[in-house]
Order: sequence, then C-alpha cells, then structure tokens
Amino acid sequence: MRLADFILDQLDAILSEWEDFARTMKPASLTMTSKELRNHASIMLKIIAEDLRTPQTLDQQLSKSRGDGTRTTETDAGEQHGIARLESRFTIEQLVSEYRALRASVLRLWAESNKSPRVADIEDITRFNESIDHLLTASIVSFAQATRRAAELEKQRKDEFLAMLAHELRNPLSPISAAASLLKVAKNDVAMTVNASNIIARQVSHMATLIDDLLDVSRVTRGMVNLNMELFDIRRIIDAALEQIEPQVRAKRHQLTVSSISGDAIVRGDMKRLVQVFANLLGNAVKYTPEGGLIHLRLKLNKEQVLVTVEDNGIGMSPEFVPHVFDLFAQAERTSDRSAGGLGLGLALVKSLVEQHEGEVSCVSGGVGKGSQFTVCLPRQSGHENQLERRSMPREQVAAGKALKILVVDDNIDAAQSLSLLLSSSGHQVLTEHQAWPALEAARTEKPDVCILDIGLPDMDGTELARQLRAFPETAKTFLIALTGYGQPQDREDALKAGFNHHITKPVNFANLLSLLASVPSA
Repeated sequence: MRLADFILDQLDAILSEWEDFARTMKPASLTMTSKELRNHASIMLKIIAEDLRTPQTLDQQLSKSRGDGTRTTETDAGEQHGIARLESRFTIEQLVSEYRALRASVLRLWAESNKSPRVADIEDITRFNESIDHLLTASIVSFAQATRRAAELEKQRKDEFLAMLAHELRNPLSPISAAASLLKVAKNDVAMTVNASNIIARQVSHMATLIDDLLDVSRVTRGMVNLNMELFDIRRIIDAALEQIEPQVRAKRHQLTVSSISGDAIVRGDMKRLVQVFANLLGNAVKYTPEGGLIHLRLKLNKEQVLVTVEDNGIGMSPEFVPHVFDLFAQAERTSDRSAGGLGLGLALVKSLVEQHEGEVSCVSGGVGKGSQFTVCLPRQSGHENQLERRSMPREQVAAGKALKILVVDDNIDAAQSLSLLLSSSGHQVLTEHQAWPALEAARTEKPDVCILDIGLPDMDGTELARQLRAFPETAKTFLIALTGYGQPQDREDALKAGFNHHITKPVNFANLLSLLASVPSA
C-alpha cells in the first residue's frame, strides 16, 4: 500500500496516537476538544496524502524542498495549526515536538503494515518528510508572528491603561487644590467652608476607590481572596445590586426593568462579591448607555443553572473587541469618552469572581451602537431551602460615639493633626505624637483607651510599637488600631499578629472610624 493510501486508510489510528502525545505534553491550557483537535489534524494529513498522490516534476520537487515562498494548501494548514496551538497555550517547543511525533507515528505504523517495501516507497518517504517540514515551518512562522502581535497589543493596552490611570488620579487633585484654597479665604463663611470640605471628601473618596479597584483586581485575578460561601436566593443579590446603582440610573434618566420567574434560584457564593459582580455589570450598562436609555435585567432558571442577563441599548462594541472585553487593559477601546471615569477593571474582576464561584460569564453585542448583553451563569443549588442564610445584606452603620481618650501617632504631621481635629470635634480627648518612642512614653503616662498607630513610623514601625504597648501593664488592654496605606490581606494578618485589634487602610473613612470607636469600652 502506498503511503498516501495508508494515511487515509489508517487516519483514525494515526490521529489517536497524535492526540495522546499532544495531551501528554500538558500545555498550560489545552482548550481544543478531542473532536476539534482531530478534525484539524485530519485536514493536514489529508492534504499530505493528496500531495503524495499528485505527480510532481523535478522542478516542483526542488521548489518545495528549497522553500521558495510559494503558497500552497500546506502553507495555509500549517499557519492555521500554529495559531490554534498558540491559542491552546502550547510552547513553540511543544509545537515542534508534536510534528516530530506525527512524523514518527506515520512512518512507524506504515513500516509495520508495509511488508514488501518498494523503490517507490523511498520517494513517498522523501515527499512525506518534505510536507511535514513545510507544515512545521508554516506553523512556526505563524506561531511566532501571532505571539509578537499579541505582545505588541498587550503593551499597547498597558500603555493606554497607564495613561488612563494617570488621568484618573490627576483629575481629583484639581478640585482638591481649589477647595483647599477656598478654605484659606472662607474665614467665617460657613457655607463656603462646608462646600469646600464636601468637595475634598468626595474627591478623596474617588481616589481611594480607584486605588482599591487596582488592588482588588490584582488580588481577585490571582485567586488571593477568601470567599465566605453560603446558600441564598440570587434575587437577594440582585436587589442589593439594583439598590446600589439606582442613583446612577436616576441621574442618567434610564429606564431599568427587571423580569424574573418563579422558582428557587438558590446559589452558593459570597454575598458581598456577587453583589459586586452584578453592580459592576449594571454600572457598565448605565455608563455606556446614552442618557434616557433602556436597561433590562432578566433572571432565568434551568435544572442546573441560574442565569442572570444584563442587557442595554447603549454604545455596544465591535465584533473584534468582544473576545477581549474581559481582559485587563482593554477598556480604552470601548470608548474615547472618559467623562464616565473609572479604570475599566470591572469586567476583569467580574470574570474572575464568577469563575471562582464555578460559573461563567459571556458577552454578546450586535456591533457598535447596538447595545450589549452580559450573561452570568451560576450553578443552581437544590434541596437546600431549609439551610438558607436568613440574615439581611450588611449595611454601613454609623453609631453615636462616646468620649474616649485617644492617642494618634503618625509621622505625617498634616495627617495626624487633621485626624486629631476630627476626633476632638466628635467629643473625644485626643493626644498626638509623631514618633514611636515619645508615643510609647505618652501611652504609659496617659493610659489612653485607644491608640491609632501609623505603621510606617521612622524610628520604630507601628507593629513593633504595638508589641511594646502590649508588653507594658499600663497599656496591655488598650484598644489598638493600625492605620496604614498597606491594605493587602497579609498586611491585615501581620497587624493582628502584632497585637492590633483592628486594621484601617488610608485614607480614613471617618464615619466608619467613629462607628468602630463607639464599640470600644471606655476605661
């Protein structure tokens, strides 16, 4: 049997051996199914067989062996295979090894079945090897070119992201600076003072949100968050998300409708994080839909899944952008209008959180100007109705404080003085120090109820100061609050190990701080 006939006759056996080898290499993410893998490989083998069956002149053989750049069906098939392997996250070394395995498998299986070799077989083997080399070369070239294009695109997206980050962080500085100047001239003008203070508070809150988003997406996309998993009906999450974005909807005069169906829509998840998912999707719909637009949230159920779809008639997106909509650094392509603000990290966060809940999120758009549709699918839990968590969604509470003696320690004089003034205006007795050793002496002498300690002190860091305070009888029971710009989970854990009762990330949310202080018993 000639080699071309053997390949076509034993195609399934060759493909099985090739697939087994491809999977033993364990690429980072082999996304192709068995059917896709075998279908694609069978096309290449059929092209080789057809080439072997076609008589070639000496000039044609020389042209092919030299690789003179003439495009053939083998060139196209090889390029497609190289790109497919890149998408499946093969390395180039694995791609080369795969072709070597294909060559070896075909020739070994053919030798085992070919009991009477002929002179013509030598020509078949030569031409077969040339075809494999041609395919491999085309695959390597396309693999390398696609890798370079992807790297260039990633760099472009990062550059655009950094430009947006600089823009977004600079924006609040202008009103903060103007408001600070207003406070200098306000004197006894209460209205002007209140207005300037509100401006500063809003802009500081905006900057803190941007920084929190950056840190959050970094933690979540790397799987570094602890999810508090419990059972609940997804409608509770939807209601909480709708409540969050209602002011934005009203401000842009959108029409938001919700449709649901009967039946238990029970899921297992972290309530806070799932509210974040749907608030992000609804917030995007609000942001990218022109004023007076239509937004629709739809809940569907099937036997195994809870499906929530957020659809709008907004600006939509191009077909080329849809596959990248959940990528980091891709937001800039969606619109050149930066008036809505934000860093475009929300959808990357959504995808990571949904996947950590063993779910999926997808996006569909009819094109630019034709709206967008995002669907979240989560595993539906059944038979757990009696185990549902009945508590309500947590809400921020600001409790009335009681008079406490508080020691504030921060080497940033402005930060220490401003916090001390705010605490004093709330009725607390406040002492202020800017270095650790004087603070330690003041604490032992004054015996405060609470010490608010900056972690980054110059003479002794805040964690060591906390240990020292815990070591002295006069301050062993003092309520210690860590105040720091470091807000990673490990930072909180380190603070608690050092003896702190609580950890607060800068900038301070004063209402939350007062609520915390209200829970501290006075001496």
